[in-house]
This record gives sequence, C-alpha cells and structure tokens, in this order.
Amino acid sequence: MFGSHFYHATVRKSVAVFGTMFNNITVARKKGDGSLINQVKVPLAYGPKQKFLSRLDSLTGQDASVALKLPRLSFEITGIDLDTSKKISKRAEIIEPGTTGTTNSRKSIKQFVPYNINMQLNIMAKNQDDGLQILEQILPYFQPEYTLSIKPVDEFDSFKQDVPIILNSVSFDDQYEGDYTSRRVLIYTLDFTMKMSFYGPTSDSKVIRAIEIDFNKESGSSNNLSELDITIGESDTESNFTVTTTIDIDGFD
Repeated sequence: MFGSHFYHATVRKSVAVFGTMFNNITVARKKGDGSLINQVKVPLAYGPKQKFLSRLDSLTGQDASVALKLPRLSFEITGIDLDTSKKISKRAEIIEPGTTGTTNSRKSIKQFVPYNINMQLNIMAKNQDDGLQILEQILPYFQPEYTLSIKPVDEFDSFKQDVPIILNSVSFDDQYEGDYTSRRVLIYTLDFTMKMSFYGPTSDSKVIRAIEIDFNKESGSSNNLSELDITIGESDTESNFTVTTTIDIDGFD
C-alpha cells in the first residue's frame, strides 16, 4: 500500500503562499502637517514571536549598539488538522493529460484529502501608529476569507486549486511591563486557517478507446442486436477524433 516515494511540498507551498501575501506592507512616517518624512517596508520572517521577543531582550542592554528593528512581521504554522466539513468521494480522481507525448495515457491522482493548516501572523511594533497602519493594510481583504489560486502538483500544469484563507481572530498585547532598559513591544496576533489539500502519488492511467457491449436476447423478443462496439482511433486526440460504431445483429455481421 505504502512505499512509493512522492512529495508535492504541500506544507512548504502553504508557507510560501501565506508569506507572500504580507511581504509588501509598508509604514509611512509623517510630520505634524501631514507631509511624508519617509516610508519603510516592514520586514517579514518565518518564526514564532517568542524568538523575536527573546532577541529584543538580549539586545537591549546599555552596551548594545543595534537593537532588533521594529516594526516587523512574523508568522508560523500552529496546527494541521483534517477538514471534516468536506467529504470527498472515495472514487474521486484528478486526471491530467499525460506528458509522454502520446494520447493513450493520462496522469492521475487517486488519493487526496482536505486539511486545515492553521497559521498565525504577529505584528510587532514599538508604537501604536505603526501597528495600526500594518493592521489596517490587512483587515479589509478578509471578509472573513481571501481566496488564492495555486498549482498544488507540479506535474499537473493545468490543475489549479482555490485556497480560501480565513481570518479567525485578532488579538492585541501590549508588552509595557518591565524596567527602563526593556523596550515596549505592541503585538497584534492574527489567526488564520488555510483550506489546503494533501495529494497522493501520480500514476499513468490508460485511456479507454474501445467499448464492447454484448446483448443477451430475451425469449420471445424480436430484438436481434447481439453486440455494439464503439472505438476511437489510436492516434486520435481530444480535438481531432473519429468515432467508429460497429453493430452486430444475431446471425449477421
């Protein structure tokens, strides 16, 4: 049952897709009259917020020359669980035209299952305005979901999957407690759910080009039809083909 190696990098693609959504957020600094001083791009990295908070704690001593730059964004996977809201038929199959140059085979995937990948995005800032600017550039797109289209299986060029990314909750934490050497950190935490699917190995399936139907004559029936054959040429394609029908009548060819 198991043993044939396959790897579609589903989780890795999920991380890349999720991070790409937030990799172009900026924060604008303005004067009192509203004129722009500068505009900076917010750094984005994969990792838990505790990792970056510990770096803040270790770099804020009096002899520290450079502290961790704020604002910044971090994100991480917080869980993977089966999506029980979707029910896929056991006979469901994904089919893609073969890549061997022939028209007699098709690549297919017979096993796939929907899963929820839970993501957490953390906005870390040293003042409220920076944090709120970042938050306001994210929230309008989620109502409460934002859907992206991805190519989940590299071998299937024409197969695309729509991935809803649902914003579940937004929470806020103000790290203001501590001594004078500690930096204040404002943290907005956004929890998301990605509706992904995991796919099994690909295999080559033969294309059906001939159908043979045999008939049994019932007692007293006037129907003499004994066989019906429907065939398609071996070199025919999906856009250029000829269907040949052969009817055999009992006692005649």
